[in-house]
Amino acid sequence: MNFKGNHILSVNQFDRDSIQKVFDVAARMTPYAMREKRTTVLDGAILGNLFFEPSTRTRVSFGTAFNLLGGEVRETTGMSNSALAKGESLYDTARVLSGYSDVIAMRHPQAGSVSEFAEGSRIPVINGGDGPNEHPTQALLDLFTIEKEIKYHGGSIDGLHIAMIGDLKFGRTVHSLSKLLSLYNNVHFTLISPKELGMPEEIRATLESAGHRVTVTEQLEGSVDADICYQTRIQEERFPSQEEANRYRGKFRLNQDIYTKHFQSKTVIMHPLPRDSRADANELDNDLNMNPNLAIFRQTDNGVLIRMALFALTLGVEDIVSKFDRAVNWYSNKSHLPS
Repeated sequence: MNFKGNHILSVNQFDRDSIQKVFDVAARMTPYAMREKRTTVLDGAILGNLFFEPSTRTRVSFGTAFNLLGGEVRETTGMSNSALAKGESLYDTARVLSGYSDVIAMRHPQAGSVSEFAEGSRIPVINGGDGPNEHPTQALLDLFTIEKEIKYHGGSIDGLHIAMIGDLKFGRTVHSLSKLLSLYNNVHFTLISPKELGMPEEIRATLESAGHRVTVTEQLEGSVDADICYQTRIQEERFPSQEEANRYRGKFRLNQDIYTKHFQSKTVIMHPLPRDSRADANELDNDLNMNPNLAIFRQTDNGVLIRMALFALTLGVEDIVSKFDRAVNWYSNKSHLPS
């Protein structure tokens, strides 16, 4: 995969070599993300951070990643705050805004919208999520997290057993992650969801045709011998009505007692966030917060590394980042956190 100057729109663009390239560059970004030192390699570059759908982590993570490389960020949030609300096409918006920026990160509620936008863009566009379709950077950070967590326990992605739980129909994160995992060998997928919220058939078919084992069930039963437990949020914004979404809220909850009953003591707990902490949902109970296998905040930290790597690669500076090193002029306790 040739990254420089190109869009990153889908996980389908990646093979194992290109994934490893991203991971290698991401690992080299750790000193900057930890504030051990800083770089100005993208001094003068501008990120157009276009988020036409609500977001906290992804939007701020993209901006933070670009700032940590020395670049500047310009943001648009919400459809009503943009010219799209006046009827402007995605193509016209792309033609205009790509003249103001050097790279664009974009989220939009409609499937295929980011690709449509990219057709009009004169600069690289990175997909930050397009409706229920894809979320490639989340999938990469999830896979990066899985690799790090499994390696800590002496394993690898090849031969992995992952349990995906919750809304697998509308959860774009599990769609994109599954496609990346399909590139590896002998992965066992246990898909746990209500029948109505099951993994799309085309993704299941992709996994099975690649030789992976797929187990489908509607409830947690017995011991799930999984290396990774990937919990998801009910994507209520994707349902035709709030009433229908409410039918599934709280159907799958995970607390320390349930975790102990159904999973290994070393099973890593992941979630793309935000976790729904309302009493009637409570997907991941607060009593898991002190569980050392809860990796949800390590995921968010890894998201900055992955997005830094993607910016460096698309702008062609991945091999010269360290040439622009500077000392950190302030105290930051981030430098004392475990990686």
